[in-house]
Amino acid sequence: MSMPSAIASGSNKPEIARRAALLRSLSFRWSASVLTALAVLLLTFSSVSAQAPDVSKFTIKSTVMGEDRAILVRTPPGYDTNKRSYPVLYMTDGDAHMAHTASTVEFLSRNGRISELIVVGIPNTDRTRDLTPTKGTGANATQFPTAGGADTFLKFIETELIPEIEKRYRVQPYRILAGHSFGGLFAIHAMITRPDLFKAYIAVSPSLQWSDEATLRRAEEFLKGRKEWNATLFTSLGNEPGGIGEAFVKFKEVLAKNPIKGFEWEAQQLTDEDHGSVVLRSHYFGLRKVYEGWQMPRDPATGAIAGGLKGAEEHYARLTQKFGYSIPVPEALVNQIGYQYLQAGNTDDAINTFKHNVELYPASANVYDSLGEAYEKTGHVDLATPLYEKASTLSEQYKDPNAALYKANFVRANEKMKQVEAAKKNK
Repeated sequence: MSMPSAIASGSNKPEIARRAALLRSLSFRWSASVLTALAVLLLTFSSVSAQAPDVSKFTIKSTVMGEDRAILVRTPPGYDTNKRSYPVLYMTDGDAHMAHTASTVEFLSRNGRISELIVVGIPNTDRTRDLTPTKGTGANATQFPTAGGADTFLKFIETELIPEIEKRYRVQPYRILAGHSFGGLFAIHAMITRPDLFKAYIAVSPSLQWSDEATLRRAEEFLKGRKEWNATLFTSLGNEPGGIGEAFVKFKEVLAKNPIKGFEWEAQQLTDEDHGSVVLRSHYFGLRKVYEGWQMPRDPATGAIAGGLKGAEEHYARLTQKFGYSIPVPEALVNQIGYQYLQAGNTDDAINTFKHNVELYPASANVYDSLGEAYEKTGHVDLATPLYEKASTLSEQYKDPNAALYKANFVRANEKMKQVEAAKKNK
């Protein structure tokens, strides 16, 4: 058996309510004064300590940026006790969104909807400078004098941040970039200027109205010129009329009229969310889009995994081809298939499935315990007992939360085996 990990979460409800009220009080048109208020608002939000538990922090002395940059990293549960490598989600406004995004990733991965991910958050120093690709126009040119540094920031990510993450952590060659507002604008800028740096993009309420829609026009030219491209984009908007809403509609039209082989996209408007609240649900829906088709098909009548072990292996072979790195059938899924066979009375297939899981995940206590249970149910307590013992030993070694259960199974089976041996001697 296996025990799901707990979800780490963080919240700042009074601050969220305050920001939402302020946003509602602003004009619906994205005027210079609104952009100023929004920039201050988001900078304030970014300074709020909203980090999830188990988030580590390090600093890069950036030559590209000419300053120190703090980096936040959240690794998946079990990272320190396994040898697996993981895709990476890079996120602007990292300190603002780390808690809810890390929890969303953990929730979705635990429920088999996405892979486990390393989450990397990049806190701000000069947000407007880093996330805007061009200088502002009109009043924005004077109100946002540092704007236009997105190319430098992207160079920092490509040449300093990504290499440092890949040196420090076990990663797979699949990167996702997520950003909100100016961060959404930056995500689209990164997509069209360095299209091979990331495999997927989540652009939430992208400020495509910035600089008279300069990035929107560049995006249209980029999409017109590509015939094939293996990438995924999810973009969203809250209830946001005015310039940002008009640019979003135009971007959606551009995406629709420029189909590209291998490029998957979705543009969704969440009309019951505002500019501030739209992020959480957008990261959820965005990750679901990126990992569309990840979950194994199931029998609609019974909920059982369709196709058994062979079907699972074929499914994950397709995922391996789509994502570009080797993706084995997860331990929990193989385990579930084994129990499906066992409950159906197909003991030979159950035992073979559990044996396969031992081969795939030899450091897991759970796989030995499950194989032991299959042998015990078929009357082979002599084969089950050493497997229960192995599970107990491994669970103690890795401080498994189910260690007491594995030990109890071993003690029970060992006692049962002694009774069987004693009965044989008395005959």
